[in-house]
Amino acid sequence: MENNRPSWTSRCSFILAAVGSAVGLGNIWRFPYIMGQNGGAVFLLIYLCLILTLCFIPLVAELAFGKFTKKECIGAYESVNPKFKFLGMLNPLTGILISSFYFVVGGWIINYILINFSFSQITDFSGYFSDFIQNSYAVCVYTLLFLFLCIFFTARGIKKGIEFANNILMPLFAVIMVCLISFSLTLPNAYLGLEYMFKPDFSKINGQMFLAALGQALFTLSIGMGALLTYGSYIKDDKGITKSAYTIILSDTFFALMAGIMIFPAIFSFGLEPNSGAGLVFVTLPYIFAQIPNGNIVSAAFFILLLAAAITSGISILEVDVAAFSERLKISRKKACTMLFGIISLIAIPASLSFGVLKDFTLLNKTIFDFLDFITSSFLMPLNAFVLCIIAGWFLHIKGILFTRSKFLGWLFDIGLKFVVPAIMLCLLYVGLK
Repeated sequence: MENNRPSWTSRCSFILAAVGSAVGLGNIWRFPYIMGQNGGAVFLLIYLCLILTLCFIPLVAELAFGKFTKKECIGAYESVNPKFKFLGMLNPLTGILISSFYFVVGGWIINYILINFSFSQITDFSGYFSDFIQNSYAVCVYTLLFLFLCIFFTARGIKKGIEFANNILMPLFAVIMVCLISFSLTLPNAYLGLEYMFKPDFSKINGQMFLAALGQALFTLSIGMGALLTYGSYIKDDKGITKSAYTIILSDTFFALMAGIMIFPAIFSFGLEPNSGAGLVFVTLPYIFAQIPNGNIVSAAFFILLLAAAITSGISILEVDVAAFSERLKISRKKACTMLFGIISLIAIPASLSFGVLKDFTLLNKTIFDFLDFITSSFLMPLNAFVLCIIAGWFLHIKGILFTRSKFLGWLFDIGLKFVVPAIMLCLLYVGLK
């Protein structure tokens, strides 16, 4: 089967797809509010240090694991040792569970795009958002619609689906972001937002900030969910892993910074608080857009930007499971996508109802939506990253494959892969489950 596996048509297509996987809601929705809750510039400084150094190791390891085994997640682990097969199964499981709450947020975005194009005059955005997420019919329909959009592109395969979507959506994403940044920087007192982002107050540093920064870095780079391993398995032999890894990290970091420059000047221009949490995108920003001339157009552009980012990341999450289903069960991509649509729907629909009719149904004292978020980000992703580093470092010996010119760099990478990153992942697991 692996000899007939598809591959990227070019290095550029692979980079766009990998960046599309990394650049998603984690950058535009999650990064600004996590930064806002953790001290602004000082959090950014810690985040940049971690993502440019420590996170490079598991990112390279995951890409290399896929490239050198040329198999989907389960087959990749099984090829190292048949006893490791069950470890590979954790990645498709993680992908399904992440999709089941991530795609709910994707549905919210579609609703906000349609609202803006309908030119609805909303004044109480907090009340509107609360009423919308409690509307059982609407949230289910939009969740399934977003799932269908991602499934549609994934079912078309690597060249006609994933590459096509990323080759269109990522440039569109960049163009809209540049336009919104240009607009945001022209607002009165926009410099206050830039000061918040780039003038650190070191008195705010604490241990929780480091954990929040590392957790955000892992989440936004898609480390620990199998997406990069799967994308890596489609790389041709002439593609440089380490150069690609740094391109992905730098691109992802760039878009995160641009998201902050787009959002914080607008927040400070209107005298609002940057630490408004997850509602920043769906409550605070629509309020800002409503205060400016032609705000509906600006708001629609912003949510189209958000939708493009969400789709490219959603495709990468689905590809983990589609590759596993189609290659393990020896079925077509379309059949695998149909199966996956049914499985995710069964979990995503209850998750979408977590704020309405199922708000009183809890697991570990959490709603279904919050439980899925918790179990993936606090348990499965750190666990998968830990397992990945152990297998890649101790059994696959990736150091010797990647670093043939510099023994010192190879030694540093090996120490990080075998000891430092696994130890940190265990700390994240301990804190997350505490």
